[in-house]
Amino acid sequence: MLEVHEVRLARTTADPDDHPSPPRPEIAFVGRSNVGKSSLLNALCRNRRLARVSRSPGKTQTINYFDVGGACYFVDLPGYGYAAVPEEVRRTWGPMIEGYLERSPRLAGVVSLIDGRHDPTELDRRMVTWLAERGIPTLVALTKADSVPRGRRRARLSETAAALGLDPEQVVWFSSRTGEGRDSVFSAVNSLLQQEA
Repeated sequence: MLEVHEVRLARTTADPDDHPSPPRPEIAFVGRSNVGKSSLLNALCRNRRLARVSRSPGKTQTINYFDVGGACYFVDLPGYGYAAVPEEVRRTWGPMIEGYLERSPRLAGVVSLIDGRHDPTELDRRMVTWLAERGIPTLVALTKADSVPRGRRRARLSETAAALGLDPEQVVWFSSRTGEGRDSVFSAVNSLLQQEA
């Protein structure tokens, strides 16, 4: 079982082939800019200051590896889509994200974050399809759960799964504000790591 008592930033790099040592399984986190990747990472690791959280899109501009108790790496990737950064910086993110996801020999799975208040965007759908085409195990975390009425969530989850061509079991709700869904995401991540082992 994965433990998160000790988590530290192991490496920050713009090179998708620059993995930290020693080699360990990796779980990557992807999503549109400002969807809440850093907040989810902090919740999973029970450390509010681990990954930098900002209201401004585009704060994560590199590949950040977090060593989780010496058992695996959580990999925070730059957000895709709109970000308040220069165009030349944004253009480097696509190759960086794709290069990492396509070539990492240690990738055990991906957590794809989507804003649960809205339908998946075209970029969200393309990302999930791209991952499926490469056989990369994927969990979708619908963020901002606290902003969606409880009576609407089951239908919203089913609609999102259908729109993405996923089984509903691959989709979970998450709220960084209330912590709801943290254990579900953590359990799914742990299962991906056990499958890799």
